[in-house]
Amino acid sequence: MALGEEKTASTQLPLANLSDDLQELILPHNTALPSPAGMFPAPSLSAQPSLVVASGGNVSLSCRSEYDDARTAHLLKEGGASPLHSLEARFSHVAGVWQATFLLGPVDGTQGGIYTCYWALSSYPHVWSLPSEPLELQVTGEGPGMYRKPSLQAQPGPSVPWGVTVALLCGSQELMDTFLLHKVGSGAPPQRLLVPGSAMAAQATFTLGPVTSAHGGTYRCYSAHSNDPYLWSWPSDPLQLEVSGEGSSPDHTLENLICMRVAGFVLLGLGLLLPEAWYSHKRTRAAERR
Repeated sequence: MALGEEKTASTQLPLANLSDDLQELILPHNTALPSPAGMFPAPSLSAQPSLVVASGGNVSLSCRSEYDDARTAHLLKEGGASPLHSLEARFSHVAGVWQATFLLGPVDGTQGGIYTCYWALSSYPHVWSLPSEPLELQVTGEGPGMYRKPSLQAQPGPSVPWGVTVALLCGSQELMDTFLLHKVGSGAPPQRLLVPGSAMAAQATFTLGPVTSAHGGTYRCYSAHSNDPYLWSWPSDPLQLEVSGEGSSPDHTLENLICMRVAGFVLLGLGLLLPEAWYSHKRTRAAERR
């Protein structure tokens, strides 16, 4: 069994289930054992600058914990032979949050995949926390013989009004079975479309909408083969999507114009009636004096 797999398995074993001999190896003498319900909570794992990195580039994976006694971090890659440990990380402690940053790079296709991280207490270094949520790291455009970059187009166009539905068309020069759409700078995982069955295709359509200002930004698309899902093509040229007029529509504008005109007529009518009423009142008082 691989070292990474052994470590992962050991984290799921509550201390209360360990034999007395193993507890002596792990814990100081006469130290009280924490209950399984009080297990060290899961940390968070993020990638900077992005979950998508070009082959030959660098990426930082940061494992964060708010647990005050967290002093040891471990980074595991699914299917990897062994984890990276704290000696290979840079530590920081800001605003009550411990962070271990693992630097990867220059990366190649072998480093794409699913990562999780763990923390351990300084007092119990061999007892790991619950795992972080998995993070998918994607490596794009490896080597001169790599898949060529696809094209990316927007329909009805890259500038659209708020509330419409936009289709982003990712077209490949090669037949592929996986297409991906990534919003640059977003921490969200890329959208992924798989061609059904064993078929291959040269284009995939990603649908956005009804769009709001949150959909605005820069997009790129990629193509890949399902037999190597973490190695992508070179990225498409960037597409800038612009969304205008949030919160308003032509119908609302027309309604506002109608309301303003009605209000104008009302004010005009009052302007005509008030002087007439004043003169009428004045004539009445003059007649009474006679």
